[in-house]
Amino acid sequence: MRRELRLWLILTLAIVVALTAAVLIGETAFDPGQYAAAFHDPTSGPAEVLWQVRAPRAVCALVVGAALGLAGAVMQGLLRNPLADPGVLGVSATAALGAALAIVLGGAGTPGVVEVSALIGAGLAGALLIVASSLVRAPEALVLFGVALSSFAGAATALIFNLSPSPIAQAEVMAWLLGSVQNRSWIDVAWVAPAVGIAAGFAALSARGLRMLTLGEESAATSGLSMGRLRALALIAAAVATGAAVAVAGVIGFVGLAAPHLVRAAVRGDPGRILAPSALAGGLMLVVADLLARVTPTDQELKLGVVTALIGAPLFALIAWRAAREWRI
Repeated sequence: MRRELRLWLILTLAIVVALTAAVLIGETAFDPGQYAAAFHDPTSGPAEVLWQVRAPRAVCALVVGAALGLAGAVMQGLLRNPLADPGVLGVSATAALGAALAIVLGGAGTPGVVEVSALIGAGLAGALLIVASSLVRAPEALVLFGVALSSFAGAATALIFNLSPSPIAQAEVMAWLLGSVQNRSWIDVAWVAPAVGIAAGFAALSARGLRMLTLGEESAATSGLSMGRLRALALIAAAVATGAAVAVAGVIGFVGLAAPHLVRAAVRGDPGRILAPSALAGGLMLVVADLLARVTPTDQELKLGVVTALIGAPLFALIAWRAAREWRI
């Protein structure tokens, strides 16, 4: 319990520091007088940059990262597979398909259309997965179904991209697929935060079942666990969280995969207690990644999905290497 409390304190402090840096640091450098104006005069130019540009972008990155970290922890607990993440069951791909279809059909000009389309895509994937989970019991079969769903949605998105008659729509789809929280506002935060709260509620309801599932599916069932209810709760949580993240920021990889591994040792691998720390770790990862994307000296700002892949792949390789050493011991 002491280790878990220490983990919470460290993650919370790190998030506060990261958010502060994300608000104060940017491409435009301010002198002390301008920072003072930003804090004392809400109508000043520096205040506009800090509180209407940088702050909502940083908070949006935090909430999106928390959604992905939570979804990854839920998926890894449900499938009992440390390599599971929000994309393994096709939820990210179908959400991206919905957003890409809305963009190509001209919905990007209407506020909320792309976001709602992505949520619908994620909801459709979640419904299909719930149906599939009621028909098959083995987690391996559910993974295979998810992989097939992801491949189909990815192929359909590529087809939409190739057949789009507008180069502008193609560029918008590509930008969406690479992921970003650039130019996000408090309205986007208001879009994603309630959905993440709903997903967290479903995840909390599934926490006890995920913990019992570590004993094995048969042992858990004999102790009174309803596998159908557990799968439904977990899949709804993962679908809502992933759909909300993709709806606001596009497709961002590796956060849902790596975040649970960063905190797993502190909770001794308990899939029920790992949910909230994974969300905090995911939020921290994305805030830091977005800050790096903003301050990297390039002619064009790096996409957030690219930065998370560049950071996440070596980080996950290090985690896997340390885990392999422990297994050998």
